[in-house]
Amino acid sequence: MPRPDLHALIQAAARARQHAVAPYSHFRVGAALRTRHGEIITGANVESASYGLTCCAERVALFKALSEGRHDLTALAVVARTAGGAMPCGACRQLLAEYAPRARVYVADSNHLDRVRTFRVADLLPAAFKPAALG
Repeated sequence: MPRPDLHALIQAAARARQHAVAPYSHFRVGAALRTRHGEIITGANVESASYGLTCCAERVALFKALSEGRHDLTALAVVARTAGGAMPCGACRQLLAEYAPRARVYVADSNHLDRVRTFRVADLLPAAFKPAALG
């Protein structure tokens, strides 16, 4: 069983998954971000008939956190019904590298929430694109 703070994060992602809007793929994903202060922000994937407009659960949670002024993100949990859990896509990895570079990423299958795989953002995208700060 994961430690209590990780268990709460995984459970929040599992609950968020219930709000996924996936009429095309039926692949429902939930995500939960934790701030340094223990606050949890959730998101779920939202699909569009114009597939390029679809947004991953991770990005929904990240955009929600950032747009609410939360920049001290320490952990992300992703839950989906797939063996071993769903890994963040390349776009999500890039955004995490920019806005939560020191975060831990936890993935779990919604059927086995007690089996959690752990990654560091830097390991998921070791050579992230990071432009020089604008003057």
